[in-house]
Amino acid sequence: MKNALAAACFVLLSTGCGFQLRGAADLPFESIHVPGAGGIALALKRSIHAGSRTRVVDDPKLAQAQLDVTFEARQKDILSLTAEGRVREFHLVYRVGFRVHDAKGGEFLEPVVLQVARDMTYSEAQLLAKEAEEQALYRDMQSDMVQQIMRRLASAKPPRPAAR
Repeated sequence: MKNALAAACFVLLSTGCGFQLRGAADLPFESIHVPGAGGIALALKRSIHAGSRTRVVDDPKLAQAQLDVTFEARQKDILSLTAEGRVREFHLVYRVGFRVHDAKGGEFLEPVVLQVARDMTYSEAQLLAKEAEEQALYRDMQSDMVQQIMRRLASAKPPRPAAR
Protein backbone atom coordinates (compact mmCIF):
# COMPACT_ATOMS: atom_id res chain seq x y z
CA MET A 1 0.00 0.00 0.00
CA LYS A 2 2.79 2.42 0.94
CA ASN A 3 4.71 1.64 -2.28
CA ALA A 4 1.63 2.28 -4.42
CA LEU A 5 0.98 5.56 -2.61
CA ALA A 6 4.62 6.64 -3.03
CA ALA A 7 4.53 5.78 -6.74
CA ALA A 8 1.30 7.74 -7.22
CA CYS A 9 2.81 10.76 -5.42
CA PHE A 10 5.94 10.58 -7.61
CA VAL A 11 3.83 10.50 -10.78
CA LEU A 12 1.77 13.48 -9.67
CA LEU A 13 4.77 15.50 -8.55
CA SER A 14 6.93 14.70 -11.55
CA THR A 15 4.22 15.62 -14.06
CA GLY A 16 3.55 18.90 -12.29
CA CYS A 17 7.18 20.03 -12.22
CA GLY A 18 7.91 19.57 -15.92
CA PHE A 19 10.03 16.43 -15.45
CA GLN A 20 10.31 14.50 -18.67
CA LEU A 21 12.36 11.46 -19.66
CA ARG A 22 14.84 11.98 -22.47
CA GLY A 23 13.19 11.11 -25.72
CA ALA A 24 14.16 11.59 -29.33
CA ALA A 25 16.09 14.78 -30.01
CA ASP A 26 14.33 17.11 -32.41
CA LEU A 27 17.16 18.20 -34.71
CA PRO A 28 16.54 21.07 -37.19
CA PHE A 29 17.70 19.06 -40.22
CA GLU A 30 16.47 15.87 -41.86
CA SER A 31 19.89 14.45 -42.75
CA ILE A 32 23.44 14.95 -41.52
CA HIS A 33 26.91 13.85 -42.54
CA VAL A 34 29.49 13.21 -39.80
CA PRO A 35 32.93 12.53 -41.33
CA GLY A 36 35.21 10.12 -39.48
CA ALA A 37 35.06 6.50 -38.46
CA GLY A 38 36.26 6.47 -34.87
CA GLY A 39 36.33 8.35 -31.59
CA ILE A 40 33.67 10.97 -31.02
CA ALA A 41 32.50 10.87 -34.66
CA LEU A 42 31.38 7.25 -34.35
CA ALA A 43 29.68 7.91 -31.00
CA LEU A 44 27.85 10.92 -32.50
CA LYS A 45 26.66 8.91 -35.50
CA ARG A 46 25.26 6.25 -33.18
CA SER A 47 23.58 8.80 -30.93
CA ILE A 48 22.00 10.72 -33.83
CA HIS A 49 20.79 7.50 -35.43
CA ALA A 50 19.36 6.07 -32.18
CA GLY A 51 18.14 9.27 -30.53
CA SER A 52 16.62 11.38 -33.29
CA ARG A 53 14.61 11.26 -36.50
CA THR A 54 17.57 12.70 -38.44
CA ARG A 55 19.22 10.35 -40.93
CA VAL A 56 23.00 9.95 -40.85
CA VAL A 57 24.25 9.78 -44.45
CA ASP A 58 27.66 8.78 -45.80
CA ASP A 59 27.63 11.18 -48.77
CA PRO A 60 27.98 14.86 -47.79
CA LYS A 61 26.14 15.85 -51.00
CA LEU A 62 23.01 14.12 -49.72
CA ALA A 63 23.14 15.78 -46.30
CA GLN A 64 21.22 18.88 -45.29
CA ALA A 65 23.89 19.53 -42.62
CA GLN A 66 27.46 18.47 -41.91
CA LEU A 67 28.99 18.14 -38.46
CA ASP A 68 32.76 18.58 -38.60
CA VAL A 69 34.76 17.62 -35.51
CA THR A 70 37.61 20.15 -35.72
CA PHE A 71 39.60 18.60 -32.88
CA GLU A 72 39.39 16.05 -30.08
CA ALA A 73 41.95 16.22 -27.27
CA ARG A 74 42.66 14.49 -23.98
CA GLN A 75 44.77 16.08 -21.28
CA LYS A 76 46.12 14.66 -18.02
CA ASP A 77 47.50 17.05 -15.40
CA ILE A 78 48.86 16.40 -11.92
CA LEU A 79 46.36 17.72 -9.41
CA SER A 80 48.14 16.95 -6.13
CA LEU A 81 51.27 15.29 -4.74
CA THR A 82 52.04 13.37 -1.57
CA ALA A 83 54.56 14.66 0.99
CA GLU A 84 57.16 12.44 -0.73
CA GLY A 85 56.51 14.13 -4.09
CA ARG A 86 54.54 11.26 -5.66
CA VAL A 87 51.36 11.82 -7.62
CA ARG A 88 48.21 11.51 -5.51
CA GLU A 89 45.58 12.82 -7.95
CA PHE A 90 45.24 13.56 -11.65
CA HIS A 91 42.93 16.00 -13.39
CA LEU A 92 41.62 14.55 -16.68
CA VAL A 93 40.26 16.91 -19.35
CA TYR A 94 38.49 16.00 -22.60
CA ARG A 95 37.92 18.75 -25.21
CA VAL A 96 36.06 18.62 -28.49
CA GLY A 97 35.68 21.36 -31.09
CA PHE A 98 33.05 21.15 -33.81
CA ARG A 99 30.96 23.12 -36.24
CA VAL A 100 27.74 22.40 -38.09
CA HIS A 101 27.17 23.85 -41.55
CA ASP A 102 25.20 23.25 -44.73
CA ALA A 103 26.57 22.50 -48.22
CA LYS A 104 26.69 26.22 -49.07
CA GLY A 105 28.84 27.08 -46.05
CA GLY A 106 26.00 28.53 -43.96
CA GLU A 107 26.41 27.87 -40.24
CA PHE A 108 23.75 25.99 -38.26
CA LEU A 109 26.06 26.52 -35.26
CA GLU A 110 29.07 28.76 -34.91
CA PRO A 111 32.27 26.80 -34.12
CA VAL A 112 32.02 25.44 -30.57
CA VAL A 113 34.58 24.07 -28.11
CA LEU A 114 33.22 21.96 -25.25
CA GLN A 115 35.14 20.55 -22.30
CA VAL A 116 34.46 18.00 -19.57
CA ALA A 117 36.80 17.12 -16.71
CA ARG A 118 37.18 14.53 -13.97
CA ASP A 119 39.54 14.11 -11.03
CA MET A 120 41.10 10.72 -10.32
CA THR A 121 43.09 9.46 -7.36
CA TYR A 122 46.29 7.58 -8.16
CA SER A 123 48.37 4.87 -6.50
CA GLU A 124 51.47 3.19 -7.90
CA ALA A 125 50.50 0.06 -5.97
CA GLN A 126 47.34 -0.24 -8.11
CA LEU A 127 48.84 0.69 -11.47
CA LEU A 128 46.76 -1.60 -13.73
CA ALA A 129 43.52 -0.79 -11.92
CA LYS A 130 44.20 2.94 -12.16
CA GLU A 131 44.95 2.70 -15.89
CA ALA A 132 41.63 0.89 -16.37
CA GLU A 133 39.89 3.54 -14.26
CA GLU A 134 41.41 6.30 -16.38
CA GLN A 135 40.15 4.69 -19.59
CA ALA A 136 36.68 4.24 -18.05
CA LEU A 137 36.64 7.91 -17.04
CA TYR A 138 37.56 8.99 -20.58
CA ARG A 139 34.75 6.77 -21.98
CA ASP A 140 32.34 8.38 -19.50
CA MET A 141 33.53 11.87 -20.49
CA GLN A 142 33.04 11.01 -24.17
CA SER A 143 29.49 9.89 -23.42
CA ASP A 144 28.83 13.17 -21.57
CA MET A 145 30.32 15.07 -24.50
CA VAL A 146 28.03 13.32 -26.99
CA GLN A 147 25.01 14.32 -24.88
CA GLN A 148 26.20 17.94 -24.74
CA ILE A 149 26.71 18.01 -28.51
CA MET A 150 23.27 16.49 -29.06
CA ARG A 151 21.72 19.27 -26.95
CA ARG A 152 23.64 21.87 -29.00
CA LEU A 153 22.45 20.25 -32.24
CA ALA A 154 18.85 20.36 -31.02
CA SER A 155 19.19 24.11 -30.39
CA ALA A 156 20.75 24.85 -33.81
CA LYS A 157 19.00 27.28 -36.15
CA PRO A 158 18.88 26.86 -39.94
CA PRO A 159 21.32 29.20 -41.71
CA ARG A 160 19.91 32.41 -43.16
CA PRO A 161 20.08 32.81 -46.94
CA ALA A 162 23.02 34.99 -48.02
CA ALA A 163 22.14 38.65 -48.63
CA ARG A 164 22.34 39.72 -52.27
